[in-house]
Amino acid sequence: MSLAANFDLHARACAQLGSPLYAALLPEVADDVAAGGPCAAALAGYEDAERDAAIPLRFLAAVHALALSGAAPELAAYYPSTNPHAEPQPNGRVWAAFRRVVADHPEWIRDWLTRPPQTNEVGRTVPLLAGLLAAVDATPLPIRLLELGSSAGLNLRADHFRWAAGDLAWGPEGSPVTIDHAWRGPVPDWLRAAVARHPRVEIIERRGCDPNPLDPCSSRDALALRAYIWPDQPGRLARLDGALRLAREVPVTIERTSARDFLAGIEPLPGTLTIVWHSVMRQYVPEDEWRAVTAELDRLAAADPPFAYIAFEPEHSVDDRDGFLLTARLGTTPTALLARAIPHGIPAFLPSAPLVQQ
Repeated sequence: MSLAANFDLHARACAQLGSPLYAALLPEVADDVAAGGPCAAALAGYEDAERDAAIPLRFLAAVHALALSGAAPELAAYYPSTNPHAEPQPNGRVWAAFRRVVADHPEWIRDWLTRPPQTNEVGRTVPLLAGLLAAVDATPLPIRLLELGSSAGLNLRADHFRWAAGDLAWGPEGSPVTIDHAWRGPVPDWLRAAVARHPRVEIIERRGCDPNPLDPCSSRDALALRAYIWPDQPGRLARLDGALRLAREVPVTIERTSARDFLAGIEPLPGTLTIVWHSVMRQYVPEDEWRAVTAELDRLAAADPPFAYIAFEPEHSVDDRDGFLLTARLGTTPTALLARAIPHGIPAFLPSAPLVQQ
């Protein structure tokens, strides 16, 4: 796939996921790349990048960071994330300002392009928590929560978030992270039952890994997290800000290491339910490393203390229109497809098939 086609593909995804701003800007970027403009210069060397590398999202985040930091005031005037009075519909002036920012800051942008996306999307806890509640309902023990590709570790605090779907809600009232309309259509009966039986869960350990972890209490890293949120989606920004506040209150441990090496250091702990989860990180792990990750997961699953593995990942590609998959495995039982959700996690919905083998 050409770079211009990659940007067009992401434009369609942004339109489907509720970002008219990026849906309008991305085709302009594609045209500028094809014409050899400033965007082509900034993106030189990435013409053959794999689609899963998400180069368009890295590029957009680099420019958004400039607007958020005050380094691009003209563009910031058009972004709802930096100007609540910005016009709701994008226009040609936005693209002109965007293009000037790219022309003025090519080195900044090229530096951002070297980093994998660090979305740490809080909304993805809706499907992840559904998997956790299913696991703890089957094995009601204190939880060791371990995350692969943790970024800043925001989702390791997921039990401090509150989500609601119709008459059903879970999580502490008054949480700084509130997620409404968490499910589309009926909430699964198994989840309703788990919510009723487990209004709270006990997490005794919160650990994760990432090759390049971010510190949510650092202003620099908080900027990076905000930059990956789409500027015209205030709900996502509000949830991120709430999660950043919680990060100062709920400690977690994030190790700077690979998923393979992290899991190799994990041993079963009697009297606990060990849960390993991850969301939209599989695409950044090389195949040889993932085979080693799978072997480590199988090792933990075969041990006597209870173990659950929960994943929220695309089925085939990053633009899967049927929704990403929430799968779960308890011990050595077959992997179950519990639900689907849009890429940002909200809303989740019932899958079309009850069970898949992976």
